[in-house]
Amino acid sequence: MDSMRREKIVENLEPQNVYSSYEEIIRRNSDMVYRLAFSLVKTRSDAEDIYQEVFLRYMQKEPAFQNAEHEKAWFLRVTINCCKNFWKSPWMQRRVAMESGEVEDAAENKKEAVYELDHDKAALIDAVKRLPAKYRVVIHLFYYEELTVEEIGRITKAKASTVRTRLTRARRQLGSLLKAPLAHNGGGSRK
Repeated sequence: MDSMRREKIVENLEPQNVYSSYEEIIRRNSDMVYRLAFSLVKTRSDAEDIYQEVFLRYMQKEPAFQNAEHEKAWFLRVTINCCKNFWKSPWMQRRVAMESGEVEDAAENKKEAVYELDHDKAALIDAVKRLPAKYRVVIHLFYYEELTVEEIGRITKAKASTVRTRLTRARRQLGSLLKAPLAHNGGGSRK
């Protein structure tokens, strides 16, 4: 839809209806955007910042979507781009990583839980967070957003074969990460 036609439609709508359409699109995509941002940046506050940035860009650019799939792909691509910009920002370039003991203490002291998770789900989420970003993205899009390999390829601008390779490598790394705690606890020994 071209911008002149969109402007005519918007002119004919009452202001309340314009805000209502924004709200509906935001409501439809908010969980997906937040989950992807959280899986890529690993902290709740940073994910919330990216969430706001994505929807701010949506309201500023007012893209015209051809269909629901196009809308979903646009929000996923913008979320990924915002996460990449976050990691390239001067703040992140200068930020010093905390000692691993401090991170563990902070996690133990944190009383607020986003979701109640059993031990296996928590271990899986923790393992996914430890994957490199290129593997986290494909795992998230494939398993959580239930996109096909071809759709992931279009969104990440990678070939389908590259996406399949990343999924395979990510699964292998997840398997190793999930088996490692079992070996330390005395369980899961191989004979």
